[in-house]
Amino acid sequence: MSKEMNRREFLKTSAVAGAVFLAGDLLDGNPKVYGAVNIPEAENIMITIITDNYTETTRRSYKIANRYAGGDLLYAEHGLSCHIETVVDGRPHSLLFDFGPTFPGLGRNMDALKIDSEKLEALAFSHGHRDHCGGLIELLKSRREKIPKGIPLYVGEEAFAERGRGKRPDDVRVDHRPPKKEDIEGLGFVKVVEIKEPTPIASGVYLTGRIEKVTDYEKVDPGRWVKRGGNFEQENFIGEQSVVLNLKGKGLVVLTGCAHVGVVNTVKHAQRMTGVGKVHAIMGGFHLTGAREEIIQRTVADIKATAPDYIMPMHCTGFEAMVAFSKEMPDQFILNTVGTKYIFNP
Repeated sequence: MSKEMNRREFLKTSAVAGAVFLAGDLLDGNPKVYGAVNIPEAENIMITIITDNYTETTRRSYKIANRYAGGDLLYAEHGLSCHIETVVDGRPHSLLFDFGPTFPGLGRNMDALKIDSEKLEALAFSHGHRDHCGGLIELLKSRREKIPKGIPLYVGEEAFAERGRGKRPDDVRVDHRPPKKEDIEGLGFVKVVEIKEPTPIASGVYLTGRIEKVTDYEKVDPGRWVKRGGNFEQENFIGEQSVVLNLKGKGLVVLTGCAHVGVVNTVKHAQRMTGVGKVHAIMGGFHLTGAREEIIQRTVADIKATAPDYIMPMHCTGFEAMVAFSKEMPDQFILNTVGTKYIFNP
């Protein structure tokens, strides 16, 4: 993390921290942070998709989507990983958000896409599911001589808890064992930073903190469980993080990991926390795979009402939901492929 970011953005954050707590009790899982965060406007934003479920080598560049044209084949996996770059006040910044399910896929794609580990200022993962953090430990080990020493890894609450599925807490099949905090910090050059509230992680880049649930239809699967204090309890994804950026003159860019708490909830939270109503782009996993048609249609309708300039569903959005977005928002919809670099300019 740069000194410039420490001086400028963290001072801004501390100045509004009282507003965050006064506006809502963050401990109840429903923060009301109306306009509490002043995200610096970025003069340029570039988001490169390192890992996603879908690859296609012949799809052409389109609008803001610059397709990968290198000679190496890229791996597609069920997961997500993104390289985020911003330019704020003329200075470039760089970070990684999510790390896919495996290092062979993540590492190969990073090399092919020429992601420069030496320029990274921060790391973050959205939540402790393997498809978002499975490649992390091996990435850190393989790049330990290149990734800057003391780099922060930002995570939300319960990021390192075991998770599983089942009908009852005594009948849970564990299917996600995220890396351990002590193993990460034991490498000697990464500092884990656990957050609850909206937090700057690089210049012009914020994590959401806890996301307020305001829709009546975006609900967490009751068959999901998280281990708390040695026992499995109902999962609510209280700590899942999404990324919020602010493009100069164009509005918010919202990047979700899986959006288990709902992509509509996430976008509305981003608008409230920043006080910025205009949404330029919504992208990432929308967690609509296997969702009922009614849920997909309500989600598409609410996102359409938000009037983003671009919509890029990825990863866990699911084929049916992607088709629905493409039909209802044909001018805004962009089909994502692994290796695509989205270039946002004012």
